[in-house]
Amino acid sequence: MLSKNTTVVHGGTDALGVPAHDFSTNRNACGPCPAAVQALQAAHSAQYPDPHYTDVCTQLAAFHGVAPERIVIGGSSSELIHRLTQHAVRHGVTAITLPQHHYGDYLQAAQVWGLQAHPRGSAQGEAAAPARLHWACEPSSPLGVPETMWGDWPHSAAPRGGAPAWHVLDCAYRPLWLEGTAPQRDSDALWQLWTPNKALGMTGVRAAYAIAPVHASAQALQALRWLAPSWVVGAHGVAMLQAWVTPQVQQWLAHSLQQLRDWKAQQLALCARLGWQVVPGHQANYFVARLPVGDMAACLAAWRAQGIKLRDCASFGLPGHVRLGVLPPASQAALEQAWRSMP
Repeated sequence: MLSKNTTVVHGGTDALGVPAHDFSTNRNACGPCPAAVQALQAAHSAQYPDPHYTDVCTQLAAFHGVAPERIVIGGSSSELIHRLTQHAVRHGVTAITLPQHHYGDYLQAAQVWGLQAHPRGSAQGEAAAPARLHWACEPSSPLGVPETMWGDWPHSAAPRGGAPAWHVLDCAYRPLWLEGTAPQRDSDALWQLWTPNKALGMTGVRAAYAIAPVHASAQALQALRWLAPSWVVGAHGVAMLQAWVTPQVQQWLAHSLQQLRDWKAQQLALCARLGWQVVPGHQANYFVARLPVGDMAACLAAWRAQGIKLRDCASFGLPGHVRLGVLPPASQAALEQAWRSMP
């Protein structure tokens, strides 16, 4: 069983404020998307949004080509991770399986509900009960690589022998796939989590949605919705989700990906000059590298004092490594100067 995770570590803003050069998050550094910002500015902040989110569910469903009843609005992907875990527990799930390296909220939610957690592919994870909640993320976090479970997960996740099996694909970084075209996946049998704020470069706005598998019953979906508080997403989150599906915003995203590809190539060249060993296979706007330093914590703390923040990967099970989101050349130059000025 996986060890207990007592603290969930995140990148981004901290007690020192917003870093001037924040490599520690995976948001689109070309953002915030101007059209999405305009949508937020026009949001009806004086009124409650529709508590059933009728229009935004219809728009998201049309965007993905699914039935509107399969859309579940959430306060964020993290909120949906916790809510889906609670929902699965109520339906008999007793354990989860996880990728070797993964986002900490999967495990935190499992621990809250007393679930056993096992690495994917382990004897404990694959044996026994089909009553399990299985997590995946593609591109993965922190490595940004394709997932490996496609041959093992069922194409139809309908319960076998009456025992529930839950398969969830976190699509947080799929819109930020940079290396060629994102592979087509048959996801109808899976739960999908979508978090547009990362691709739009506006992670300060919290809103997300799940797409339920085709076999999910109306009763199960209603039960999942009832687990959320009323108006789980406010007017600005609704405005972001509605902007997300517009042609103007999608065109901006497509153009931003080319800019990110150029910046990523420069950032990888920088790492090569500095002697940092980049973990291969990365597909998105971030990657992981091993730094040739003896005291990682001291190094990162010194850089943070200079306004430069990288994500320590020790909490991902990768000590000695950092995750770097792709940033513009000015931030890359600041990172290089900080490295070369080290004693």
